[in-house]
Amino acid sequence: MTLILILVLAAIVLWVVKTQNLLVKLDEMCKNALKQINVQQVSRYDAIAALVKLTREYASFESETLQKVVEARKITTSASPTVEDINWNEAALKEVSAKLIAIAEQYPDLKSNQQYTKTMDEITRYEENVRLSRMTFNDTVTKFNQQVRMFPGSLVASLLHFAPKEYLAEDTTKTEYPAI
Repeated sequence: MTLILILVLAAIVLWVVKTQNLLVKLDEMCKNALKQINVQQVSRYDAIAALVKLTREYASFESETLQKVVEARKITTSASPTVEDINWNEAALKEVSAKLIAIAEQYPDLKSNQQYTKTMDEITRYEENVRLSRMTFNDTVTKFNQQVRMFPGSLVASLLHFAPKEYLAEDTTKTEYPAI
């Protein structure tokens, strides 16, 4: 009888340790995915700053306005960014990108500049990387939240103070399909 009790307790302890390790692993994956998004946002910000510099050569008035917007909307580059930081960064980068595109429309010489075209291509690539990184983050959060909320893992999660994580906000600017 004692041997059975010891074996049951050992199995429970092993299960708790295994579940705790899984929760820690998923938590670290969430942090990593969030940091990857931040890295891509910083790269995109750097490319936008290069476009602002290039724009200065073509249109000083618009360049000054754009420079003020870029400086006012400095993105967060924290060692451990939060979901709010990432969402704020995304809004800031979209605002500056939209202004850049509007300025380029007014100056055909700027749009035809090879450096401008190359930098816009880089920004598009960074935007795609951010989109993929956001998907990875939300997928990882789903796995983590499932472990935290589903029985019996929820018992270990609550004992060890693991709480469900917040998803990144979806892009609400693209709610309608383009007319065909």
